[in-house]
Amino acid sequence: MTRPRIALLVGSLSRDSINRRLASALAGLGANRFDFREGDLAMLPLYNRDMDRALPPAVLAFKQAIEAADGVLIVSPEYNRSVPSALKNAIDWASRPYGANSWRGKPAAIAGLASGALGTAPAQQHLRNILSHLDVHVLPQPEVCMAMREGLFDASGEIADPATRQFLDGFLTRFSAHVARFAMAPA
Repeated sequence: MTRPRIALLVGSLSRDSINRRLASALAGLGANRFDFREGDLAMLPLYNRDMDRALPPAVLAFKQAIEAADGVLIVSPEYNRSVPSALKNAIDWASRPYGANSWRGKPAAIAGLASGALGTAPAQQHLRNILSHLDVHVLPQPEVCMAMREGLFDASGEIADPATRQFLDGFLTRFSAHVARFAMAPA
C-alpha cells in the first residue's frame, strides 16, 4: 500500500530551529504512515503580484509539490504572536495567481514549538484563519502548541519523553485518518 505523500513545511528558515527538530522528530514518528517531502521556503522570492503572469521556477516547483501532496503538515514557530514571514510568503505564492489556488481542498495539520508558555497558539490561530480562507481543511484536534523544555529531544533528535512521544503519535494517527477521509471524499 502506498503511503500518503505529505508536504512538510517548516516555518522557520533557521538550520538550528527547534521547530525543524520537531518536524524531523514527527517525520521519524510518522515514517511508517507517510511519505514526507519537505518544501524549501527559503528558495521562494518575496511575493510580488507583478510576477503572477510568469511565475518563477521555484514558485512553480513549490506549487506543484503542494498540488501533488495528499496532505500538508506545517511545523512552525510563532513570531510576534503570528505566522513567520517565510511561511506566510509560501502560503501566498501557492494561492496565486487568482484562480490557481494550490491549497484548495488539502487536508492539513499544524504543530509548533516555542520557548514561551503559550507555545505557538497565537500563530496557529492566525494560520488556521489564513488556511480556512484558502479552503484548507485543518485538523482541529489535537492542537500541538508545545513549550520547549530541557530534555524534550534525546541526543539523536527523537522525542525523549514517553508521554510526549505518545501524544505526538496520537496526533499523527489522527492526521492519518484526516488525510484518508479526504482521499475517499468525492471530488
